[in-house]
Amino acid sequence: MADAAPVKVLFVCTHNKWRSTTGEAVFSRVAGVSARSAGTARDARHPVTVTDIRWADLIFVMEDQHEQRLRADFGQDVTGKTLHVLDIPDDFQFMDEALMALLRERCDPLIFGAA
Repeated sequence: MADAAPVKVLFVCTHNKWRSTTGEAVFSRVAGVSARSAGTARDARHPVTVTDIRWADLIFVMEDQHEQRLRADFGQDVTGKTLHVLDIPDDFQFMDEALMALLRERCDPLIFGAA
């Protein structure tokens, strides 16, 4: 039997520097998941694009402001997408242990369903 296609997960924060890149790094190593990251700011390391939005099965944003920005900039393309606000403040560095734990705690049930 062929393996199911991976769940495509997009992580979004402001500058695509710490939180979203950590989400991408953590979940890129998880079987059954394909992960990307992007930022809402114009000067983000990788500014979110319509291609990113269309690619994603699930979109995880760190704060309400990121959801608002995506809805303002990509209204039609975000409509019908599964988008979750993780409520993770910009208090962490890349691959911070506490950040990784929060991401796993909040994203695992949404990606894999309640255990």
